[in-house]
Parts: sequence; C-alpha cells; structure tokens
Amino acid sequence: MQVLAHEPSSLEGVLVQVEVDIRRGIPGVDLVGLAAGAVRESRERVRAAVRNSGFDFPQDRVLINLAPADLPKEGSAYDLPIALAVLGAAGSLPDPGEAFLALGELRLDGSVRPVRGVLPAVAAARGAGIGRYFVPAENAPEARALGAGAVYPMARLDEAVALLALARSGAAPDAAPLSPSARPRAPEAGDFAELRGQARLRRALEIAAAGGHNVLLCGPPGSGKTMAARRFPGLLPDLREETAVSVAALYSISGLLASEGRLELRPPFRAPHHSASLEGMIGGGRPLRPGEISLAHGGVLFLDEASEFRADVLQSLREPLEEGRVSIVRAGSASRFPADCQVILAANPCPCGNLGRRGKACLCSAQDIRRHRRKMGGPLLDRIDIRVPVEPTPARELLGPPGEPSEALRRRVEAAAFLQEERYRGLGLARNARLRPEQIESFCRLDEHAARAFEVAVDRLSLSSRACHSIMKVARTIADLEDRGDIGEEEVLEAVQHRRFGDDEALWPD
Repeated sequence: MQVLAHEPSSLEGVLVQVEVDIRRGIPGVDLVGLAAGAVRESRERVRAAVRNSGFDFPQDRVLINLAPADLPKEGSAYDLPIALAVLGAAGSLPDPGEAFLALGELRLDGSVRPVRGVLPAVAAARGAGIGRYFVPAENAPEARALGAGAVYPMARLDEAVALLALARSGAAPDAAPLSPSARPRAPEAGDFAELRGQARLRRALEIAAAGGHNVLLCGPPGSGKTMAARRFPGLLPDLREETAVSVAALYSISGLLASEGRLELRPPFRAPHHSASLEGMIGGGRPLRPGEISLAHGGVLFLDEASEFRADVLQSLREPLEEGRVSIVRAGSASRFPADCQVILAANPCPCGNLGRRGKACLCSAQDIRRHRRKMGGPLLDRIDIRVPVEPTPARELLGPPGEPSEALRRRVEAAAFLQEERYRGLGLARNARLRPEQIESFCRLDEHAARAFEVAVDRLSLSSRACHSIMKVARTIADLEDRGDIGEEEVLEAVQHRRFGDDEALWPD
C-alpha cells in the first residue's frame, strides 16, 4: 500500500511517502524522517485511535519512515496517513492498488479532525498523477474545489475500510466538483458614488486599478483616504482561475479558507493593523505560514496609517513589490509564496496631521516631520507609481450630487485590463505595472511631443531611472483607458502629475 502525505513547505509543497515496516522485536514505534514535535506525538495518537476504532495495533516493532528523509515534517496532518499505512502493513485494510493521498488529524476516539493545506496538497498530488484523496469530511469541499480526481471524505478512522474497498473497486463518491464563485470573499465596503468630490483621487485610483499600480495617499485625517481605499477593490476585475487557485491555496495553508471551499473570483483585500510584525507581514513562523502580502495575492494590501508601521516592516515590502513573490530562507530550506498584489499606503503628512491643512496649525517640529517622513523611506516610495495628495472635501461638494458609481469605473477598468492581457499574452505578465525595464521600450512608445515633455519632466524633477520607468508605465495605462496605441503628451503629463508628489520637495514640506 502506497500512502502519500503532504508537507506545505511552500505554496506547492512536497509529497511525502509514508513507509511502514513491521518486524519482530520489543513492541514499540520508531518514527524517522526529520519529524517535528507534533509529528512525533502522532505515534501515541495513532495507537489510541487505531485501538478505539476496533482494529488491532501491531504488537511488534513498527518502523515508520517519512520520505524524503531530509525534509523537515511539521503539523498533525500526518496522523491519518500514518494510521492507514500501519493498518495496511498489518493486513487490516484492503490495498486499493494505486497510490493515494491521505490527510487528517486523529482524535483518541478515532474521529478525524480537519487540517490546513488540503487544497495545495490535492493540487500537488494531481500534478504527480495521483487521483485519489482521503481527507476529513470537513475538508472535502476544499479538496473538490479543483474539480479533478476522486475525493473520499471520512469522519472516523473505521470508515477507511469501506472507503478503501470503494476505491479498490474503482468507484468514486457521488459528489460534484464545486464551480468557481464570483461572490466576494468579504462584502466590499460601499460604492465610489459615496465619495463626493475628490476628482483627482478618483482618477488616480481608476488608473491604479486598470494598470495594477501601487498607490500612496497622503493627507490630513478625515480627508477620505481610508474611505476611498476600502472601495478600491470594487473597481478590480475578477481573478483569472489560475490566480484564484493560488489565492485559495494560500488561504488553505493559513486555515482561512471558507468552509465551503469554493474558489472565489473576487480579489482579496487585506488591511492589517499597524502593529503587525515582520513575520505577520512577510510570512514565517513555525510551522511556516504566508504573510499578509501573500494573502493579498491578486488583490489589495492596504496599510492604513502607514507611517505608524515599524520601519523594518515597511522596508520588507520593497523586494515583494519588485518581484511579486516572497522568499523565506531558513537554515537548510527556502520557501516561496506569491505576493503579486497592489499596495495602497495611506499616511498623514505629519504626526499631528495638520501640515498643509487650511485653517489649522501644525504643532510638529521639523525633526518630528523628518522622522515621520523617513519612516517610509525613499527606496520604498520609489516603488510607488502613483502618489496622491488628498485634501478635505469642501462643504459645497459634500452637499452636491453623488460621484460616478463603481460599476461605471469598473467597466472602463475591465476594458483596459483586457487590452493589457491581450498585449502581454504569453509573456508571463498581465498588467502594465509588471513591465520589466527591457520591455518598456517595446510597449510604451512615445510620440514626438510626448518624448519632449517626458525629457523636460525628468530634468526638472531629477527623477531616478525607476521613476522614469514608473511614469512610462502609468502613461501606458492612461492610454489604455483611452484605447490609444501610442502614448501622447497628455498621457505623459498626467502620469508625471500622479508621480511627482514626494519627489518634488515643494509638495511635501520638510
């Protein structure tokens, strides 16, 4: 009997073969294969669960090997595959004839508890040609989400006999795979029609949604930064199914996947508190878990009061913003999680929030303001394509008619996103924000007037090479929203205006 388990060492993880050898000797169980504490404790849980399920546990020397032996094993999901492998080696269970995947934690009475990471485990098994999956009943919808293979749910260990006999006969449980759902993971907070005035802010967020650009919103408290950011996901198009599977796998590893296990096509929205740790933001811990920036993959990571986050947490975002993934390196191992998301930073211009506000006096010293600004740092800000100074909405606009609704904005965003997907098909990217420097010349062509305006802006603002590329990509997105092939002077000038805040000292007082 060939029983496979799964170790979620990264998004895909590694399949682990559970081998059992029973030989004469002093009764006992030896577990080898770099098993961590929770896995080593499975020896006693499995022994009690087997006996309380009506089976005889071997009274000989039992050797359990988890291969590959040089891969650390963590978690309680090894209980069920170890129990099935032991019973199979003892002749108490029928051999289904083919390798199968098993996941689950055992209680002492033989019942099976749900575990994390079932969806990526099934995906890994399917990729290896394994088509049978024995999982806890609560995890069955998650295992069926990919719509492939035969899923055998069990609530107790003693159900394994009937299920293995069913698998041996070639029959599969009668359950239809779940189809993707367009329902949001969480209700999107309101409509853009509720945001009165703020024409520049609305336009900047529309461009950001269309091109996948990162955004900085800077303004005094109560100016509408948070309100706009929380409505931003309503502008984004649905996820492609490939991305939706990756998002579901990340949530499965974290234990956050909805109980019905359905693939959600709406982009995720994550808004961690400013007290978040480095491991909570980037990922880590033991066992290894993806961080907030990976849980926002395909969607939005919103950092409200960004200047209140720890400096090392903010600076750790630089590489993921550039590469679209997170690499967590430990002694002897390296794990990667996708982190291709849009980051929205919202910050006050100074600690008291009154800097530049009409009718208010800033009480902060020059040193306080410099420290406040230095918290985010130039290298991080250089990776933010769109920066928007936000001012409080005048009373006459607050009492005016509602703004353009999210549905109208989303239609324009979806049209621009479709143009980009067709343009970059086969190149491994889908949005302008992910254009690599060597691709910008090919896809961001400037006409004569646009090139002249671009040169003047770069000279006057003393922009870095990354800032120049950022302006080109934003201009490309603006042209896509207007369904234009080449980039004109108007697109370049608008892109410069969305970029210069923070680079121009006059716009961010010292």
